[in-house]
Amino acid sequence: MNSKIALGAPLMLLSMSLMHDPLPDLKIGDAMPAADVRMKDVTAKEITLKDAAGSNGLLVVFSCNTCPFVVGSEGSQGWEGRYPALADYCRENKVGMVLVNSNEAKREAGDGFLDMQLRYRAKGYKGFYVLDEMHKVADAFGARTTPHVFLFDKGGKLVYKGAIDDSVESADAVKQHYVQDAIKAVVAGNAPDPATTRNLGCSIKRVAHQH
Repeated sequence: MNSKIALGAPLMLLSMSLMHDPLPDLKIGDAMPAADVRMKDVTAKEITLKDAAGSNGLLVVFSCNTCPFVVGSEGSQGWEGRYPALADYCRENKVGMVLVNSNEAKREAGDGFLDMQLRYRAKGYKGFYVLDEMHKVADAFGARTTPHVFLFDKGGKLVYKGAIDDSVESADAVKQHYVQDAIKAVVAGNAPDPATTRNLGCSIKRVAHQH
C-alpha cells in the first residue's frame, strides 16, 4: 500500500488526472518508448532520451512552468525546488535526468520554449529540459500529469513510475523519497519497492491531433 501524499485543499482541487483517455499505461519492465525522438533542449541542442541516459539508467520527469504542483502555490512549495538536488543525486549515481515539457496547449501561456529557458536559469535547474512537440513523447509514455516520473534501468526497462516523493507541500515534510530510493535500489541491482506510486499533478495540456 503506497503512502498517501500530503496535499493542501487548494492543490487537491487542481489535481487533474486523465481517467478516461486512450493513453497507454506503461508497465514495470516495459522498454523505454520514444527513445529516439529528437527534442530541443533549453540549450537549443536537440537530444533524444537515449542520448540523455547514464550508464545506470535514465529518470524522465514530465514537468512544466505553470502547474502549482510543480511551481508551488500558497501553502505549498511544489516539487520543482527539489529538481536541482535530484539532478545531483542522479549524476552521482550515473543516472541521466531529463525534464520534459509536453504542455502543447499552453505554449503561448507560459510553457513556450523561451519560458522554459528563462525558468531553467531562474530556478537553477540542472541537466536537460526539453520541449516535447505535440506531446509525442508524453503520449508514448502515457504520461498524465505534471509531474509524472519514470525511471529506467541501464537496460532501458521501466523500474519505477509515479511521484518524486510523498509531500508536494514541503521538502522538509518528506518521509519517503520514492525516486531516490528507487535509484539506490537499481544501482545496487535490486528492484525498487514500491515500484509504482500515485502520480499527482495537473493534467498535461494536450491539443487535438490533426488527422
